[in-house]
Amino acid sequence: MTYKFNVNDKVIIISGKDKGKEGIIKNISKNRNKVIIKGINLVFKHQKSIPSNNIIGGILKKEKWIDISNISHFCFILNKKKLSRVGFKYVNNKKVRYLKYNNSILNYK
Repeated sequence: MTYKFNVNDKVIIISGKDKGKEGIIKNISKNRNKVIIKGINLVFKHQKSIPSNNIIGGILKKEKWIDISNISHFCFILNKKKLSRVGFKYVNNKKVRYLKYNNSILNYK
């Protein structure tokens, strides 16, 4: 099954505290409605040390989940970022994703 967002896709945040930032999808939840984006939505986690498991305590920065409705693919047109939706089409009998704004194919191999 082909999905609109995959790991290693470059996306932009369209709402929330990190609006306008861009990053790469690092992880996708099992039901595919939340994603973790590298370097985006950082929060502080107070971690207690557990010496028996070799876990060091302290205040850590951690990436949290972002809802998939708050991100979008984008493309560059005349040095401007334009948001684009994703469509599907067949190329050489293989289903591929493409950006609807400029018909460029995403991650075709």
